[in-house]
Amino acid sequence: MFRPLTGNLMNKTELIEAIAIRSKSTKIQTATMLNGLLEVIQETLEGGDSIQLVGFGTFSVTERASREGRNPATGKSMTIPAKKVVKFKPGKTLADAMTVKSVRAPQTDKSKKTVKQK
Repeated sequence: MFRPLTGNLMNKTELIEAIAIRSKSTKIQTATMLNGLLEVIQETLEGGDSIQLVGFGTFSVTERASREGRNPATGKSMTIPAKKVVKFKPGKTLADAMTVKSVRAPQTDKSKKTVKQK
């Protein structure tokens, strides 16, 4: 049985195993589906389109402008060329799942309002 990792990096093999267990399919079938999904995502982004998975997030491509930088080895100034980068914006469901729920402290006698008696 697959046991999810806590605080560690899950690799592709472990992801395939976890999906195969949940979907009750073979690892080969799951690997084929995952590889197909990754190819479709890559091809869609290469074409300049975005992918929105409601609740999970949105993958998009943006242009990063060229900028001045410094070579850390020599200290010389250099121009970093413009390039396209993939961005991911988490959806509400995913973002909410990652949010730490704050625990409310119980009220003490000092925090309760007291009523004066005559």
